Amino acid sequence: MNKNPYEILGVSKDATDADIKKAYHKLVMQYHPDKNPGDKTAEEKFKEVNNAFDILKDPQKRAAYDRFGDAAFAGGNGASSGFGGNPFGNGSFHFNMGGDMGGMEDILREAMRGFGFGGAGFDGNAHQQQRGRDLLDEIVIDLKDAYFGTTHTIKFTSAVQCSKCSGHGTSDGKPAKTCSTCGGSGYVHTRQGFFAVETPCPDCQGLGKKIDKKCSECGGTGTVNKQRTLDVKIPAGIMDGARLRVPGMGEAAPNGGKPGDFYFDVRIRPDKRFERIDNDLLMHADLDFTTLALGGEIEIETIDDKKLSVKIPSGTQVGEKMRIRSHGMPNGRGGFGDLYLEIGITIPKKLNDKQKKALNEFAGIKNDKKSWF
Repeated sequence: MNKNPYEILGVSKDATDADIKKAYHKLVMQYHPDKNPGDKTAEEKFKEVNNAFDILKDPQKRAAYDRFGDAAFAGGNGASSGFGGNPFGNGSFHFNMGGDMGGMEDILREAMRGFGFGGAGFDGNAHQQQRGRDLLDEIVIDLKDAYFGTTHTIKFTSAVQCSKCSGHGTSDGKPAKTCSTCGGSGYVHTRQGFFAVETPCPDCQGLGKKIDKKCSECGGTGTVNKQRTLDVKIPAGIMDGARLRVPGMGEAAPNGGKPGDFYFDVRIRPDKRFERIDNDLLMHADLDFTTLALGGEIEIETIDDKKLSVKIPSGTQVGEKMRIRSHGMPNGRGGFGDLYLEIGITIPKKLNDKQKKALNEFAGIKNDKKSWF
């Protein structure tokens, strides 16, 4: 049973994109499997949060949910497999994003056909708007890859245009003739009592074209399955959960239609040294008591592998955060976020007699109470 994505992310229905993104980043860090190893409850919550964000970050999906609720994603509509389930559709690599006109118009078009109104009001002849399926995959990268930007190469198998017939499905490679039964619409009308029902044409199977002699390579579909390689460019500063689109790299459409697109959801692994907060980074640094009390200078390594000297003021307290400007993540506008250094302390486990004496003398000078330190 589907769940309310607004409730899962803890935001209101009028939440802005920034509010939704902020809530998502907070929850995905809380329930990430790397932070909750073996915790099945956290794993399920992590999936719920990602699925909810997948709907609310997409204007089309969000509008569909706001208008129709769970029904917007039922029965094989473009977003049905993305919320409350596997976004790859029961383990399949392919994912139908709703076609060229968008998921809601597909729903309305089918509803009108069921009542005998036809689909021409939306897209004219159905075969002219037929479009290849969109594909969806997930790319997992390190935080450092998100900092520098990277290129991710994937290999996959999908339908491509048949080279022998140029996608027409005909033996001679020429466009097929218009189907005489449906007149090219791809649908025929029959009456069932009061209602006129529109169904796919039995002669052309809804294509609107009739192929007399089919291509021997593709069997008349105009497509063949082929292994492909795609280099996906991931921009510097990309956020966890961002979706990239590669136009025209989805599946080829039957009989020469427009190919679909390829979408990629980018996930960023938690980093051992840095925690990302929007475009800022948080880094923990444990210092000794002397450096905190007297001040000093330490050297840290930034995310871009550079050595940086940081001055520690005398009297620095544990828990303080020192701001180091422009050493965070790229912000996409030519600048960078900031790096915050969260101060901790290292307590020596063993002290020699001289060290113990010095500390006891310090404690006595401060307030004459041995318990101070």
